[in-house]
Amino acid sequence: MHRFIVFVSWLFGLLLVGLSLFVTLETVMRKIFGASLQGADELGGYVLAVSGALAFTIALSERAHIRIDLLYTRFSPTVQAALSWLASLSLALFGLFVARYIWLVIHDTLTYNSTAPTAWSTPLIYPQAIWYGAMLIFTLASLWMFGRASRLFFTGQFDRLNAEFHPKTAQEELAEELSDMERR
Repeated sequence: MHRFIVFVSWLFGLLLVGLSLFVTLETVMRKIFGASLQGADELGGYVLAVSGALAFTIALSERAHIRIDLLYTRFSPTVQAALSWLASLSLALFGLFVARYIWLVIHDTLTYNSTAPTAWSTPLIYPQAIWYGAMLIFTLASLWMFGRASRLFFTGQFDRLNAEFHPKTAQEELAEELSDMERR
């Protein structure tokens, strides 16, 4: 899973760097040559949609989704495990919900043969299919994580569930940052 997340992180970064370069080129061309490539905003929307879906997957694997843990550490390990299991369930349900509604959007796009109302007139099925694929990656990852959390929860392995699924503490985040800084 770690290799996959590294790949997704690189893809996420490359998409954003590519968008930045395109916007820079667009800006320079407008200022110097008075010409435009058109569609920087359209491309930006597509990149942000795909990047957002990829970011969901990265946050899932890194336990970086926001959870309010003010009381979490004061609960017993059993209650913590139940809360972690519920968090994994909610992420899986969110993934299924979004995947279903993106599919409905794609269905409408195919039905109406929709194109973007921009200079490029992009057939929307292409960027939407990529977006859907990125969102399906998150959905499948969240379902896999939920399955793992469920197996640990229902076999009574609360300590292991808590170790793998609890929200990161400030100390864990600090240790990760310091470790990353040492590597650089």
